[in-house]
Amino acid sequence: MTVPFSNIPANLRVPLFYAEVDNSQANSGAQTQRTLIIGQITSAGNAVAGVPVLGQGVSDAKAKGGEGSMLALMTEAYKASDAFGEVWFLPLADAGGSVAATGSIAIAGTPSETGVISLYVAGQRISLIVTASDTATNIAAALAALITGTASLPVTASATGASVTVTAKNKGLAGNEIDLRLNYMGTSGGEATPAGITVTITAMASGATNPTLDTALANLGDEPFDFIVCPYTDTASLNALKSLLSDQSGRWSYASQLYGHVFAVQRGTLSALATAGNARNNQHECILGFYDSPSPAWIWAADLAGAVAPALRADPGRPLQTLTLSTVLAPPTASRFNLGERNTLLWDGISTFTVQSDGTVALENVITTYQKNAFGSADDSYLEVETLFLLMYVLRQQRSLVTSKYARVKLAANGTRFAPGSAIVTPNIIKADLIAQYQQLEYDGYVQDAAAFAAALIVEKNSTNPNRVDVLWPGTLINQLRIFALLAQFRL
Repeated sequence: MTVPFSNIPANLRVPLFYAEVDNSQANSGAQTQRTLIIGQITSAGNAVAGVPVLGQGVSDAKAKGGEGSMLALMTEAYKASDAFGEVWFLPLADAGGSVAATGSIAIAGTPSETGVISLYVAGQRISLIVTASDTATNIAAALAALITGTASLPVTASATGASVTVTAKNKGLAGNEIDLRLNYMGTSGGEATPAGITVTITAMASGATNPTLDTALANLGDEPFDFIVCPYTDTASLNALKSLLSDQSGRWSYASQLYGHVFAVQRGTLSALATAGNARNNQHECILGFYDSPSPAWIWAADLAGAVAPALRADPGRPLQTLTLSTVLAPPTASRFNLGERNTLLWDGISTFTVQSDGTVALENVITTYQKNAFGSADDSYLEVETLFLLMYVLRQQRSLVTSKYARVKLAANGTRFAPGSAIVTPNIIKADLIAQYQQLEYDGYVQDAAAFAAALIVEKNSTNPNRVDVLWPGTLINQLRIFALLAQFRL
């Protein structure tokens, strides 16, 4: 028997005992699936813009991004669902020449009794007590002070007379996502504008120019990130991430094998979301659609990723349907998409959710925006996000097998006779190992039909390069139970 020592020389004469360790048959390790949160910071943050950094929780995000910054608020929403996962930040400075979104709140009249103004800013409620002695000017000044003094809000405010001007802390298009509204809970929740006064809200608008992602993404180097939280859905930002994850030259390419997936959320009407979904065609991104929620889309994106990351780490094959979000406020009943509308969105590349009776948002179907192949024909091969995460898992398992077991072996043709234990492998030996691995993957619930796999698997030496093995891996990934159709053919 030939024992394939790597370090102990064959010409040793000095007695007695020598041992070397070989881990090629022992690797059962799994890769940490990191999350990357992309978010803008304020001047109060101490992070270096464009440089990825390991996050150490919500308080660290506030220090690095600044209180009320996009990065801090996204991290808080993410961590509410995924407290255990490893999270990195990609802090962004406001773009040069960008404009901050602004809105206003006008107060008119005089309260006829003591009451509470319940104002929601980006989904966060602040409450201002008013009395019959308060004037509109006093109320406006107090409301501006309350807004500015609430550090967790993504805005500041100033009062002029009876009007409050609200300004986003971060400049850019994302500031237009900051919703201002009164009495989200309604009278049933104890919220009503005090009698005698009128509060008129002008929505946040005029924010312009998001940061450019290209340089910051290049700074990621070869660090792996499986869950990428994107606060933007503008074409330039999504295309930068599409390039990052490209099958040909990016993280999904044969030369990189880092993988990863983008999670983003977009606000809009049914028509606007359908148009946006049909404008995308990328298997490495998911865009969830909603309308009229008080919570910004970038908070939704962080909440979405925080909900799905622990589930996909635990089992990439289990469907994500019914997972609940932790932070965002659901759209009012009248603004929720009905069954037919959600089905339309799912045919247009937009992921959907439902709202439970207590107002909790629950995921319905998280899909990618991939809809057509290179010839423009309908293609559902990458429809479900679970497919992409199953592929990541299976490919990494195979990489682990090959790099551990075959890192330094000789390659021989099938039928070659050699001593047992030699550091020699043949295509048939590799084939047997791949079949055994597939059977284990099947047993663990990631793939199916091992018999068909074994019959169709091809492992052969390359016809022109004698040092290369080519493999056709015909695996069938596990499916998800999504539709249960029953015909109740009853009898009387």
